[in-house]
Formats: sequence, C-alpha cells, structure tokens
Amino acid sequence: MSQAWWLQPCQPVDDNALQQARERQQQLTKPAGSLGPLEAVAIQLAGLQGRLKPAVEQVWIAIFAGDHGVVAEGVSPFPQEVTGQMLLNFVNGGAAISVLARQLAAQLEVIDLGTATLAAELPGVRHLHIARGTANFVSAAAMTQVQCLAALQAGQDSVVRARAAGAELFIGGEMGIGNTTAAAALAAALLDSPALALVGAGTGLDAAGIQHKAQVIGRALAFHGPLADDPLRALSCVGGLEIAALAGAYLACGQQGIAVLVDGYICSVAALLAVRLNPSLQPWLLFGHKGAEPGHRLVLEALQGAPLLDLGLRLGEGSGAALAVPLLRLACALHGQMATFAEAAVADRPA
Repeated sequence: MSQAWWLQPCQPVDDNALQQARERQQQLTKPAGSLGPLEAVAIQLAGLQGRLKPAVEQVWIAIFAGDHGVVAEGVSPFPQEVTGQMLLNFVNGGAAISVLARQLAAQLEVIDLGTATLAAELPGVRHLHIARGTANFVSAAAMTQVQCLAALQAGQDSVVRARAAGAELFIGGEMGIGNTTAAAALAAALLDSPALALVGAGTGLDAAGIQHKAQVIGRALAFHGPLADDPLRALSCVGGLEIAALAGAYLACGQQGIAVLVDGYICSVAALLAVRLNPSLQPWLLFGHKGAEPGHRLVLEALQGAPLLDLGLRLGEGSGAALAVPLLRLACALHGQMATFAEAAVADRPA
C-alpha cells in the first residue's frame, strides 16, 4: 500500500464537458430549469465523465460489513449476530439491496471487514478478517491505526474492481449492528456538535434508547478528547471498519474517475470524513436520499449535498442510493435524447 494514497488529488472535473452540457440544457425543448435537479445532476455527470451525454448504466454496489464493540453499551435492540446473518441474506438474494441490485442489473459485492460472531466463511462474501469487530470506543480506540488503514484500503480495492468492470457509478452500502452509533459519534466529532443532535432511532430505539445512545457517545467523546482537526484519528477512535472502507472507496472513486452516489446517514458520515481527509473529492459525490435519522440533515448540510429523494428511509445497505439510480438514468436520458429547439423546429424563447 502506497503511503497516504488517500491524500492524492482526485481527478479534475472536465470544465469543457460541463459547459457543453449546460449549453445543451439551454437548447432542449423545455423551459430553462424546468426539470430542476435532474438538469443539474446530468450536467454534473457530464463534467465528471468528460462527455456531453453521460450514462450510468454500469452500476457497482459494494456492501461493507463490520461489527462494533460499542454494542456492549446496549445501543441497539438487535443482537450482534444479525450482522453475520445478513451477509448470508445478501449473497442469497433476500435482502433489500439484493433485490434492488437485480432490478438495476447492477454488480453487487459483499465484503466482510470484520464480523464478531460469524463461525465460518460464506460463499460469495469477501472475508478480510481485519478484526473481530471494533473495540468498545467508550474506553478505547475503536481501531488501531493498522486496522483503520486496512479498512480504507479495502474500499480502494473494491473501486479497482469496479473500474475494471467498467463501472460508471459506485454505490457503497453498509451492514453492522451498532453502526448508527459509530456514525453519530464520528459526525459529532467532525462537526464538533453535541451528540444528541446527531442521534436517532437507528434500528428502532425508543426515546429512552435514543437518550442512552447520546449519553454513550458523549462519554466516548469526552474520553478521546477533541477530534475535529484530525479526521483520521477521529475515524480510528470512534469510527467503524465499514465506515473506513466506505471513505476509502469514495476517495478512490474520485481519484480513478468514477462518480459516487452516496446512500444514507452512515454513508454520508463516511463521505464527510473522506472530504475532510481530501477536499478534492467533493465534486465526485452525488447524494441519493435524505434519510429519517435526524443527524443526516446536518451531515448533508456540511457536505452541501442535495439529495435526489426524501422518502423517510432508514434501512441502509445502500438501498436509498439504489432507489435513486432510475432517476439518474432518466436524467441522463432526458439530457441526451430530448430534441433541441432547432432539431424539433420549435420556436425558442426570445434571446
């Protein structure tokens, strides 16, 4: 692994393609701006892909899984065994993201960074064995530096495979009981915000459970001290293996020229971390949806992200981003296939 690969600059946006796409949108047979964000996202994709008519037919979905030691604090109503059980559900085709991937004809890969209870390896899953879950970050760093960097590298490795497969769009998903706690802790650290503002129900906590989760995160942040100015240390202290892999994947996408469609709260926190590590990533991020977790809004605001959907989702797995893919495809089709005023012999608006 090359040293600090994640700090290498991301590819620049193609300004010529961007301008040509803007000009094309002005010539299509519709009032200017009438398709709202669908116009903006088609223009953004044109600049990222360096072509007047972008496409997102080839989609790569990577699900990163890892367990969290902080579940020992009672922050989730589900047992930790669910993480490993869901890996089997992913590869057997029964999970929501499995169904969505089939409908989109997307490539789906499942990467186990470090489950705590899985007894045997599963066919169809990439098992990396970085750790048997993270440590309980209330009283220790969640990951060693070695583990953290290995998880970042796992994300980059997935993008290398995606690029080799011709991917035009990358979606990262996550699985790990307790990972909304880790995401909220990391977001609170990076935004220097009170934990309660970033904590939600996760997989189904009641009001008392949410309050308890916030208190656990508050204890962890007090233990580790200020982290906002050192994102890599923040990731090691209170993050998760899957969050690190997502961040690594997003950074590698920017470096290798693949547009990213960011999923929900946990993935958005990984994107925030990645941008804090390397701000040149920012233009490569598109945002699939705004989820039900209250902290997601704050993270999206920090990223200046404009999500395509707002359906109150809180499933994770990359599902919200996958649901937005048809919108992206339609945005590209409208941009590329609509007639211009001249082609349709329709009178243009006055200059």
